[in-house]
Amino acid sequence: MKFEKTDVWGFEHAVRGMRNPLNSWDKSDSDVLYHAFQNFSDDDPMANRYRAWNDRFGLNFLFGKADLNLAQRLIKGGSEHRKFMRQIMVSVDITAPLYWWKEFDTYKVGTTANSTSTMHKLASTPISVDCFETGDADWDLQFADGDKNTVNIFAWTVIDCLERIRLRYLETKDIRYWKELIRWLPNGWLQTRTVTMNYENLRSMYFQRRGHKLSEWLAFRTWIESLPYADELITFEDRRETE
Repeated sequence: MKFEKTDVWGFEHAVRGMRNPLNSWDKSDSDVLYHAFQNFSDDDPMANRYRAWNDRFGLNFLFGKADLNLAQRLIKGGSEHRKFMRQIMVSVDITAPLYWWKEFDTYKVGTTANSTSTMHKLASTPISVDCFETGDADWDLQFADGDKNTVNIFAWTVIDCLERIRLRYLETKDIRYWKELIRWLPNGWLQTRTVTMNYENLRSMYFQRRGHKLSEWLAFRTWIESLPYADELITFEDRRETE
């Protein structure tokens, strides 16, 4: 599972909108990160954190203490109060197996995704083990007591069969072979999608998928934790409850 080309934006207008209900813009104390660096010492751990966000995401926004305090009070107030979280946007290219995407697809509200096309491009490249999620595969897992067959043998048999069907389709252009490729493609097939979400979506996913059996959800939650101000906004209550 991979997360690539992550972009994060919208902090400035989210904070401005957060203060609209009480017309308290004059109390906003957030700043441009470039100016804030002048007040940090070289060994300040917070400065290193902000520089990492700037280098990785191009982030140039520094939350002030008053703005962050208000944001966290709104977060604790519930989803109807923390609407500003929906205005902090994230775009990322995720490469994950189909069995994970099926679960991700339950999150339809506030998310948009464009995927590589299995329907149109499945036959265009060789089918190999690299096309499947195998990061935590147990290749020696046996089917039954004393059975010499293993997942390893099964996997390679399936992959070989799919590749032979693919080649036959390219040779004959017979749509029947293409249909069988689609029909028997395993759920471990890797698909890349460009996904756009917001911090409120990510907060819901982070809490709802805590302790899930699929290791891919742990990887997703770890990626969330790497985002700017994830500790202060997305996982805020989670951290507070364990202190």
